[in-house]
Amino acid sequence: MRMNVSAEPGGVDLRPLSARSVVLSLLLGAHPPELPARDLVRGVEPFGVGGSTVRAALSRMVAAGDLRRTDAVYRLSDRLLERQRRQDDAVAPDTRAWDGDWEMAVITATGRGPAERAELRTRLSALRLAELREGVWLRPANLGRPWPEDLDQVLRRFTTRPADPARDLAASLWPLDAWAGTARALLAHVERSPAPADLFTVLAAVVRHLLADPVLPPALLPADWPGPALRTAYEHHRRTLADMALGPVRART
Repeated sequence: MRMNVSAEPGGVDLRPLSARSVVLSLLLGAHPPELPARDLVRGVEPFGVGGSTVRAALSRMVAAGDLRRTDAVYRLSDRLLERQRRQDDAVAPDTRAWDGDWEMAVITATGRGPAERAELRTRLSALRLAELREGVWLRPANLGRPWPEDLDQVLRRFTTRPADPARDLAASLWPLDAWAGTARALLAHVERSPAPADLFTVLAAVVRHLLADPVLPPALLPADWPGPALRTAYEHHRRTLADMALGPVRART
């Protein structure tokens, strides 16, 4: 059975800070996701990234298809717009009251190659479903997210109520203790990372971890689930860093 996150609790994935990661984070957090080059150059200064470095990164990101440039304004590409949508949903998921129903998706297409199968698994995981057995995916029906219509060409969807106790089923589908352990470790890192560059790196890891949160109904979660605390900490410190980086920009608009 595939798990949504590593089963190793407490592990924190802190990736090195780069000009590209800072630029992407600034644009992913902007609505609309576009900024003039001069504002991006100023915005990365609090994180120790120089102007020449960020200009070189911008050129590489345009060439790689990460960004689009119109005159001196840089915008996220369509691919990264989808990443922004998923990131926004991870930070503020659209939940609804749970009545006990579960979503179930059963893959019906055959003859698909390994790459196509891997892509489908990735997309279903991004929709926060978990695989019960090969080709059968499910989750509690407590999310209001849109469903990609093209997926209906390769699977059928049902609403069901499993006979197994819902809490036990959820615990078998997702490594909840491991997710919670990593979330608590991230919270501890956030509180002891006063330097802007260090805090930026930790918040990037927080977003990646929130993307793997199954967003289950409270009744199915272990006691003291740290998901809400992690989201609150992220939003608070994200606003602090955004004001530091883009405060002068906002003051002009």
